[in-house]
Order: sequence, then C-alpha cells, then structure tokens
Amino acid sequence: MVKINLICVGKVKEKYFADGITEYSKRLKRFCDFRITEVEEENVKDGNFSVVALREGKNVIPLLKGRVYCFAIEGEKFSSEKLAKEIKGCVDAGQGVITFVIGGSYGISDEVKAQAYKLVSFSDMTFPHTLFRLIATEQIYRAFTIINGTPYHK
Repeated sequence: MVKINLICVGKVKEKYFADGITEYSKRLKRFCDFRITEVEEENVKDGNFSVVALREGKNVIPLLKGRVYCFAIEGEKFSSEKLAKEIKGCVDAGQGVITFVIGGSYGISDEVKAQAYKLVSFSDMTFPHTLFRLIATEQIYRAFTIINGTPYHK
C-alpha cells in the first residue's frame, strides 16, 4: 500500500476545517497509508517574509521522502483527473512514498521547492493554508476514487 505524506506548516485552528480534514483522512485509509505531519509556523518579527519561509523550510526538508510535490501557485496546473493520473503513475512505477507539501502563510522556501519532483497548482487564486489543507486532502481522496472507479467523482 502506497504511503502518502502531507507535510503542512502550521496548525489548523478552525474546528470546521479540522473536521473536514479528519473525515477525508479517514476515508483515505482504505486506499493508502495517509499521514499529516505539521511543522511549526514561524513568527514574523522583522517583516522579512523570505527568512520566515527559509526557517520553516529547514524544518520541512528532513521530512521529505519518496516523490515530492509542493503545492505552489506558480506550479503546473492540475485537475482532479491529472492528480489521479500522477498518483497512479507513481504507484505503477513502484514509488512507495509520495509526499505533498503545503507551506505556511508566507509560502514555501526555494530550498524545499528545489527538492520537489513537481510544483503543483490547483488555481491561480490564493487560499488560506488551513483551507488549502482541507482542499488538498479532499483532492487526494478524490484522486484515489478516480483511480479505483468509485462513484464519488462525477
């Protein structure tokens, strides 16, 4: 069974987001070994946002395993079907671990992006990172339902 890691900067404070993430995480268990790992979100003290992303990235890099995808607005546009195809391709190629990364409020450091197999974008819009965690978890679940031909994806 493939292992899917979702590495996220920061914690989810809103119960309604956390409940949705928990629900999709439970649903994913039938398709993969799904885990979310949180790294601490840094505080901005001097207004230097790139330093914050760099510090957060130093905590993310040791957690990167297998094939790595970073969610970034400048990344390649992915539809639900394309994400499913990408995951299936990894599984078919024998890739046992896939890691997705969601940065914090100030993005993902260039050092983390350099470790990625691909940068992935779902939209040109900017989302709060906690909302995006829910969206990403649902889309990973949707990808597995597409791969397995279940009626969830219409």
